[in-house]
Amino acid sequence: MRALLVALVLAAAPPPSAQKAKELAASRAWEDLYLAFASGEVKDVPDAQRRTISGALLKGCEALLGEDPVMAYSLGERAAVYDESAGALRCLARSARKTDQRASAEAALRKGMEKHPKDGAFPLELGRLLLEEQDAAGALAVLEKVPPRSREAAEAKRLVQQARAKTNEEGAARKEAERLEQLMNGKGGGRRPAGTELEVAPATGRGDKGETRSASLTYESGTDTGGMRTRSNSRFVIRYFNNQRDFGQRADYEGRVVAALDEAYDFTLREIGETRERPVDVILYTREEFSLHFGKQRAQMIAGLYSDDAIRINDAAEMSQETRATLVHEYVHAVLDSYTQGARDTLPVWLNEGLAEYVEWRYLGEESPPNRIVRNAMTSAAKAGKLPRLAEMADQSLIFSRNPSVAYATSAIAVRELVRRGGAERLITFIREVGGGRPIEEALRDHYGETLASLDEDVRAALQ
Repeated sequence: MRALLVALVLAAAPPPSAQKAKELAASRAWEDLYLAFASGEVKDVPDAQRRTISGALLKGCEALLGEDPVMAYSLGERAAVYDESAGALRCLARSARKTDQRASAEAALRKGMEKHPKDGAFPLELGRLLLEEQDAAGALAVLEKVPPRSREAAEAKRLVQQARAKTNEEGAARKEAERLEQLMNGKGGGRRPAGTELEVAPATGRGDKGETRSASLTYESGTDTGGMRTRSNSRFVIRYFNNQRDFGQRADYEGRVVAALDEAYDFTLREIGETRERPVDVILYTREEFSLHFGKQRAQMIAGLYSDDAIRINDAAEMSQETRATLVHEYVHAVLDSYTQGARDTLPVWLNEGLAEYVEWRYLGEESPPNRIVRNAMTSAAKAGKLPRLAEMADQSLIFSRNPSVAYATSAIAVRELVRRGGAERLITFIREVGGGRPIEEALRDHYGETLASLDEDVRAALQ
């Protein structure tokens, strides 16, 4: 499982005072401000102080929108936690869009509609977002909620007309898609006409020369033993968690999913020289479905996970860079699971998560945590001798550790150091032996001349 934490999870200590928040905001010490209020129980803070703290965090969000949208998002998120004011929710939505987190932007805008129904900016911006996502019906529903006398009313009226036109077009396209789906499945008394194999969008795999490739494996429609409708080829079996959702009505979306999956397959092959021999299930959830089955906290923190032999994607309606990176991460888990007869049970957690995290960093063009806050926290922890030990991260899910971001990053840096010493081929040989039951200290000594304790020191030295 991969924790895509935007904010650092810190020790649960009472936050500083509201006066401290005002002082940090006045001095524009935005990172210190965020770190000061990234933890602690908000319910223990008096209401009046919450509004002051939220206002200070909001100033930081607004100040950094142009130059550092990632930090702006972190500040906006905390501002909304302390007080769901219109300003905090608007800045959170804007920074989420700038960092390609459309699901978070939509959630903030919907919360704004709920909390501030007279503010026309929330339904207007949500309508724009849904139109961009080709959800004309959803856009129409929210645009009609813009108050008729608000300053946003004129623009909303124009977008309503646009949404209605697209809704009519989609109705016609849906009927045609259903007709083609029946032909492709041999229904309706006809044969599949030549050239009607499911087309997939090009996968933008990043090879050594930066070339792009087109997915060439045909995806076929089918039904599994449980009666679930599927799209599948020799690599992936795609299904919706809700079997009522119609692949034929979502052809464009399916193409983006297929492209992202093929990219994850190709990138993993280039990075570690291994792929999965048998197809892996990919189950698509709405945000609500994921929250129901895996918990609200996980649904808010992660973009997906690998469990029970399947990659499970949370709210994958938009194939953002974050979602594509998650697919890479989770596909690595699927490969390890296949090649080590159940890696998630036999491999130390830090090794399993560390490889998936490191390959994800590489996909994002990084050799260290992409999040600046996590990088700074890692450096501080290394200097203070407070990095988690690998031996302590062998059995427990890292998401439940004291500081998940640092735990994931420590694991990935340990794997990075092993790759630098012997390359991907030696690492996979090492992982297969450990996954097959060989004691890790013995395998570390034979392949790298290391122990867990010395590898801990290598990680600390690399950070310093």
